[in-house]
Amino acid sequence: MEVSENLTKTKWGIDPSHSEIAFKVKHLMITNVKGVFKGYEASIYTTGEDFMTAEIDVSLNPASVDTHDAKRDEHLKSADFFDVENFKQITFTANTYENVDGDGSYELYGDLTVKGITKRIKLDVEFGGVVKDPWGGERAAFMLNGKINRKDWGLNWNTALEAGGVLVSDEVRISCEIQLVKQA
Repeated sequence: MEVSENLTKTKWGIDPSHSEIAFKVKHLMITNVKGVFKGYEASIYTTGEDFMTAEIDVSLNPASVDTHDAKRDEHLKSADFFDVENFKQITFTANTYENVDGDGSYELYGDLTVKGITKRIKLDVEFGGVVKDPWGGERAAFMLNGKINRKDWGLNWNTALEAGGVLVSDEVRISCEIQLVKQA
């Protein structure tokens, strides 16, 4: 039985030229600062092309964080935040989905591990569809969004503001545009 199940597994890879793994946090409680992870890889398997069966393993390199400010990026890589010297990966593993509206909206549940701390999170997913590309391949597109509290993963650094409030919000908004390519 297991052999026939393996034959029906479809492997998908992320197309880094057409994908983005990003986050936003409030700065000074009034503006959003956006960051992306430039280094990531994923192992995604579906039964046939049914993404409701997907087994997802994503690994991000926290040292690849880019907020368009070198000084801020170095601070994010420090022990105050990602501690890239001691923690080389951020991982997300998921295999639980709920169809929200029958029209391409889903909820994806998985385990996010940052600095050795694993917590279950929910991401809202919009399925963009599957298409044939001009080179004969198949591609699938997804938009994922969610919110987490960074303190749940020990990312506690902050500074109080003189006028009240804090420099960096606890809430982190996750926003990803993902294009997958069906592997041979």
